[in-house]
Amino acid sequence: MSRRFLVFAAILAAAAIGGWAWLRGGGAPGPLVLQGNVDVRQADLAFKVAGRIRQLAVEEGDTVAAGQPLAELERTDFEADLAQVRGQVATAEAGLAELLHGSRPEEIEQARAQVSDGEAALVNARLTFKRQQELLKSGNTPQSNYDQALALLQQAEARLANAKAALSLAVQGPRSERIDAARGQVAQSRAALALAEQRLADTRLTAPEDGVILARVREPGTIAAVGDVVYSMVLTHPTWIRAYVAEPSLERLHPGMTAEIRTDGGKSYRGKVGYISPLAEFTPKTVQTPEQRAELVYRLRLVVEQADESLRQGMPVSVYFAETKER
Repeated sequence: MSRRFLVFAAILAAAAIGGWAWLRGGGAPGPLVLQGNVDVRQADLAFKVAGRIRQLAVEEGDTVAAGQPLAELERTDFEADLAQVRGQVATAEAGLAELLHGSRPEEIEQARAQVSDGEAALVNARLTFKRQQELLKSGNTPQSNYDQALALLQQAEARLANAKAALSLAVQGPRSERIDAARGQVAQSRAALALAEQRLADTRLTAPEDGVILARVREPGTIAAVGDVVYSMVLTHPTWIRAYVAEPSLERLHPGMTAEIRTDGGKSYRGKVGYISPLAEFTPKTVQTPEQRAELVYRLRLVVEQADESLRQGMPVSVYFAETKER
């Protein structure tokens, strides 16, 4: 074996060991370049209540802001339901107020007057009964007159007892159980009112965030069920970059690191690492990394600062980390 061959073999071995060490993250510090894409974040928008679509306010391709009205259902039925529930609330609240206020002074005075009438009637019934009782003993009245006087006396006693009970109730006012039941009815009707108000508000569909309308799925006049997609939109803010880093380079990154993001068109943006996945994944077919032999990668997300319309959803970008090293 020649001396030249031995030297050549030693150089190859040293290069192989050095390459393996670099792939494991133990190489000299240097820039790290990752490939990624502008993250596609899509939202399918639908009504929370069913109804006929009255109006669609935007078209495909329109840029919309968070909270902007997009569509509306016919509201007549929902407004009628709301008016009905408001009437139920008013009735329940009036019933509770009546119980809390108790009996009116006029009602108490009326109950006292009925007690007085009952007492006078009882006195008269007792006198009549006593007279018939004495006449029956002397044989000067038939038994039927005596029985009638006794029945009138018992009726007078019963009417007086009822009048006294009514006066007591009027003075004491309603029972606490009735008041609690009335309060429960008021709470139930108010909850129904809140639900009716929310259902009326849900007849308007608004943009959840800033974005661009991707597709208009329904047309005015369509009966839309709950959950039927009306619009599909792409969310534009904040703008995220999805990239993947191989396991040998994972220790060179951490949340909060800044990076330069470049498009194929030559524009440059500043970004910051916001998230690194704790779980390893197999390399996606659409992602290429400098370490071609690494099969497991970790997903990371970068937030782009001062993004503009040049960053389109799904656009490929390159991410540059300057002079990173293993921590």
